[in-house]
Amino acid sequence: MTDSITETQNEYLQSIVFQLNNEEYALPVSYVGGIETMMPITRVPGVPRYVKGVFNLRGVVTPIIDLRERFDISNYENTKSTRIIILQINDVEVGLIVDAAYDVVDIPKSKVEPSPDVIGSVQVDYIHGVAKLEDRLLILLDMERVLNIVETKEQYQTES
Repeated sequence: MTDSITETQNEYLQSIVFQLNNEEYALPVSYVGGIETMMPITRVPGVPRYVKGVFNLRGVVTPIIDLRERFDISNYENTKSTRIIILQINDVEVGLIVDAAYDVVDIPKSKVEPSPDVIGSVQVDYIHGVAKLEDRLLILLDMERVLNIVETKEQYQTES
């Protein structure tokens, strides 16, 4: 019986859906450590412009990345819906500023297609695939490439 449960779970990608510039993106829920409202962020000199700084989250100093800046999407004012998604990837904890985070969905793997050559303003290198769910189109991000974990970790360690 366990095998059939595992098979069913392996047929779906459980993902959190978030919004940037009126487009919906998804990332594996297994990376997500939490979703926070905007908090004061301390600037760190000498880091790329998309690294907004760090904040103290329950005693852990966490680097914060603005995904709009990372994807070269036009500037945007934070609203009540703006969130910071806390991710844990390869022993690195990092926060992502997004316009809104509102959904956890099970994406059937059969609905995931390889990324097309161009998707809006997001570089194809950052995209794992695209999922078509009824009337929704979700862009699945490759978070290790988006964050460039090695680069982010080295810069953060150098500055702290």
